[in-house]
Amino acid sequence: MNKQHFEQMKNKGGFVAALDQSGGSTPKALAAYGVGEDQYSNEDEMFDLVHQMRTRIITSPAFSSDKIIGSILFEQTMDREIEGQYTGDYLASKGIVPFLKIDSGLAEKENGVQLMKPIKDLDEKLRRGNERNIFGTKERSVVHDPNAEGIKELVNQQFEVAKKVLSYDMIPIVEPEVDIDSSDKVKSEEILKVELKKHLDELSEDQNVMLKLTIPTNANTYKELTGHPRVVRVVALSGGYSRDEANQKLKANDNIIASFSRALVTDVEVKQSDEEFNNTLQKAVDSIYDASVNKK
Repeated sequence: MNKQHFEQMKNKGGFVAALDQSGGSTPKALAAYGVGEDQYSNEDEMFDLVHQMRTRIITSPAFSSDKIIGSILFEQTMDREIEGQYTGDYLASKGIVPFLKIDSGLAEKENGVQLMKPIKDLDEKLRRGNERNIFGTKERSVVHDPNAEGIKELVNQQFEVAKKVLSYDMIPIVEPEVDIDSSDKVKSEEILKVELKKHLDELSEDQNVMLKLTIPTNANTYKELTGHPRVVRVVALSGGYSRDEANQKLKANDNIIASFSRALVTDVEVKQSDEEFNNTLQKAVDSIYDASVNKK
């Protein structure tokens, strides 16, 4: 494991940029960027276009390690190059720590949650991640309702995968998202916190994870977890909130930084000149950085 990257993720001010939309969410990401489905005729062309979009974002002067400490990539982005380097190596050359989204999407809702589908070729993904100098992974499941049995099963699955990731000397980002439209978001978050702490307490001293959590309804619900000795960092997903709303909610939570996706790139468009594009991205970066480091 890269010790410099570990120290950066644990201690440096800034936030994590999530550029990991994949599969079914890719057309939406392209459409928001101004590239309609009529501009590509197959999946290969679609992924070529999304890589062009991500390359433009990552190579922008606004996308710098001054304020962005890490970035989460989709598998195809990891396997492609930017300016002659694999994407993870290019990010590292900019001082940004690369992560890989490894989950294969969500199962159908059951017991108030959506577990991860079985992850395709997990060992192969992790092996290639090591080859590509990827520091860590991210794996997402979703809590919809405060169902104690369902949430327990979901957290069990998350840590089962996390331990596999740890065996490859990588840091897993455990992401049990709580849907912002949960039937009882506060209760769901309280149950989730208890289950997460149980598993964290069971980790050995050489097993460390990150947590990616929905910004809680009650500020500082997860503050206890941010100080847990097995937690490298707690990062927050925007969860469908607008950037302004997500930033305001994040500011109220001590020791949690952003890991935003849509809220980061919502205003950048393919038709913008490079100057317009870079200025738009810089405004987003500045506002998310401010919410991550300047707490109320």
